[in-house]
Amino acid sequence: MKLGYIDYLNCYPLYYHMMEKKPISGVRIVPGYPSELNEMMRNRTLDMSPISSAAYADIQDDAVILPDFCLASVGYVRSVILISRFPIENLNRKRIGLSSASQTSVVLLKCLLKKYYHLEPVYQPVSPQPLLHDMDAALVIGNEAMMHMPPEAVPYVYDLGDLWLRKTGFPVVFAVFAVRKSAMDKNSHTFENITESYHSSMQCLETEQEIFIRKAKEKYPNIAYDIPTYYRLIKYEFTGELKNALRFYFSLAAEEGFMREVDGF
Repeated sequence: MKLGYIDYLNCYPLYYHMMEKKPISGVRIVPGYPSELNEMMRNRTLDMSPISSAAYADIQDDAVILPDFCLASVGYVRSVILISRFPIENLNRKRIGLSSASQTSVVLLKCLLKKYYHLEPVYQPVSPQPLLHDMDAALVIGNEAMMHMPPEAVPYVYDLGDLWLRKTGFPVVFAVFAVRKSAMDKNSHTFENITESYHSSMQCLETEQEIFIRKAKEKYPNIAYDIPTYYRLIKYEFTGELKNALRFYFSLAAEEGFMREVDGF
């Protein structure tokens, strides 16, 4: 069974147990950016994976969302930011680079700027670690957002989780865990082992935090942000509140024309 893994600090806690303590027989872990995993799920080259929430719209006929886990934040998250030369209110017709690493944050930013700031920027795709040489602003996500940036080069930094909560009143579910229906039927025992491993990882984050954090620092040494604080910001349990927040996101994004409608979630 091929299992995707978002190769970011935020996803590591759910994979800690299977990576560091007890590998799962029959499971091959495939690391990548969210956008890469999204595409592999679309192409059916992965059986199960965390994916950008926005990407679920494209695979909803072929896959289901796991009910227990997600990657979310209630307000400030620090790993999804807009860096800008100008105040956000002044970005109309300005050039904004959109990280190629993800899909949820791209749609999130477009919804914020269109509906709540009434702006129409010029968007262009950029690498996951963009510079502002040729742009007025850029979306940066994941590990790249938590690396050192020269403050003089980025006069304005906006946390999109914080902006979304203030404008909509909702948290953000950045990623969900999707499994292809056919894979779940054929590999039910392996699927159960994976979900059990996720639960065990969450317990390890509580019971052996010192070792857990050391392993995370070893795996992602370029992170400049305080890792224990970051893990307190990220929400992994897919609560009813977060499911309602995701429904709102799906509805608004479809209404604004940035993604397909999602049926039956």
